Amino acid sequence: MPDLDDLADLYAYPESHKPWLRTNFVASVDGGVQNSQGLSGTLGGEQDARLFQVLRSLADVVVVGAGTARAEGYRPIGADAIHETLRQDRPRVPQLAVVTRHLDIPESLLTPGLMVITPAASDAERRQELSQSVEVIVAGEHEVDWPAVLDAFAARGLDRILCEGGPDLHGTLVDLDLVDEVCLTVSPHLLGGAAKRMTEGARPVELPMRLGHAIDDDGVLLTRWVRDRRAA
Repeated sequence: MPDLDDLADLYAYPESHKPWLRTNFVASVDGGVQNSQGLSGTLGGEQDARLFQVLRSLADVVVVGAGTARAEGYRPIGADAIHETLRQDRPRVPQLAVVTRHLDIPESLLTPGLMVITPAASDAERRQELSQSVEVIVAGEHEVDWPAVLDAFAARGLDRILCEGGPDLHGTLVDLDLVDEVCLTVSPHLLGGAAKRMTEGARPVELPMRLGHAIDDDGVLLTRWVRDRRAA
């Protein structure tokens, strides 16, 4: 089992590429990302929970779709959700950015420090209301303009980006070829049924990836896949 420092080294963001967009998922052996309750949080057990905390500790901003935030019971990121020793000279905790067209943000997340990412077609009155307590980034007209979002992150010094899903958001980022790295934990289970894949709704693509590492952590496989842009 890798210790904290080993995991931090294995998942360190590259210094030569900024911004860097990393996505993180846990999936069963047969590719499902939801258990029978429609949740992913328990699939990878203690090993994935430990890695989840490390990845948040290394990030400048954590991005999540509003649907996933509601389903998984997201809360503001506090010191108990990260390893402060891995923050170095960065802010105490990473920022949380919730992506939504309908501005249906869980009330539990509406605290100072939250960023809301939404297109201009969202309700202007609700945006104004939200902007009284959180930062609202409007990017794009009817759909979120992701290159504009990445520019907004860069302008704020948020170069280490961690996207925690869900599958629809991941599908959009894959479709736009904005994903630099996928951290995939393979849970030693078969789920069957109609569990979602980690990428949904995207057009068919075939983007080359190369294996960064694969670690067997007591039956749970921790893998890291990096977008291979050498042929681009």
